[in-house]
Amino acid sequence: MQLAPTQLTDHLKRGIKSLYTLHGDEPLLVQEFADALRAAARAQGYTERTVHTAAGAHFDWSEVLATGGSLSLFADKQIVEIRVPSGKPGKDGSVALQQIAERSQGDDSTLTLIMLPRLDSMTTKGAWFGALESFGVTVKFDAIDRRNLPQWIAQRLQQQGQRVAGGEEGQRTLQFFADRVEGNLLAAHQEIQKLGLLYPITPAHADGILSFEQVENAVLNVARYDVFKLSEAVLGGQAARVARMLDGLQAEGESEVLVHWALSEDIRSMKRVKDAMAAGRPMPMALRENRVWGIKEKLFERVLPNIGDTTMANLLQAAHTVDGIVKGLKQPDWPVSGWQALHRLAGMMCAQCAVPTTAAGRR
Repeated sequence: MQLAPTQLTDHLKRGIKSLYTLHGDEPLLVQEFADALRAAARAQGYTERTVHTAAGAHFDWSEVLATGGSLSLFADKQIVEIRVPSGKPGKDGSVALQQIAERSQGDDSTLTLIMLPRLDSMTTKGAWFGALESFGVTVKFDAIDRRNLPQWIAQRLQQQGQRVAGGEEGQRTLQFFADRVEGNLLAAHQEIQKLGLLYPITPAHADGILSFEQVENAVLNVARYDVFKLSEAVLGGQAARVARMLDGLQAEGESEVLVHWALSEDIRSMKRVKDAMAAGRPMPMALRENRVWGIKEKLFERVLPNIGDTTMANLLQAAHTVDGIVKGLKQPDWPVSGWQALHRLAGMMCAQCAVPTTAAGRR
């Protein structure tokens, strides 16, 4: 049985199940869900709790199986948590998890909570995960997308009685907030809590409205970026965000070579798709053959009709030039600094990706 994270409240009203599997790459959301589940369990008499972390190739799964099959003299019900940080339980773990899943049926004395990181599609098709899904409740936690982050922040503020001003000012405030905490949801949660402490609801401020200045003064720059999100921002033509992400990656000590690889790989992929289309392949087929899917597939579909052969050749040459710069070579008319060269290359890509389709004929 699959359950969405937002359905927990309604789910608990119908009673706690004996087996839950939580998997995803948002630790804050996983932690909050698990805390709510534990609180509901404690209220129903699950007073004992044991935690097992299955790390390393020599982890003893027999101890986990023994714990789930016995109770102490001082508890009628227990919570058994099994954490698999790698998401790969191994051969012995796969067998053990299937046994645990089958044994959970009709067991009202033990609540088993299994916590996993984000899983790929191959792992979710394994026999052990299939057993967990068949005999228990599985909950997947997807990352909060940048486009949805302002709305998520607004909802969290509302939960503590606060909100931003209406109209354009409020949207500007939420966008500013999102820019400062992007990629770091736990930090976003902490900053929201800090706003609750700094500007509490009082009779004089019962509306809980936060001004842009209040948020700006309180929220730190705790954003965390990765090269894959950078790639999406470049293909989306988001020049200001791209510049901010490059500065963040540089400050975090990211490798210039890795950042260049991400940018140049997108350029090469666009070239391969365009060549396939020129050879008569429909765009959807060309994208699939070149392993372009998901968010990038949609971005490529929007961008490629706007990029002519001359522009494509210029981008390829620029990527080749920057490849030499990040490896220590000097190039005429280009910055000496690798990061400055990456800014320039990303800016060139953004300029092409941001041009609307109607401009294709004028290019």
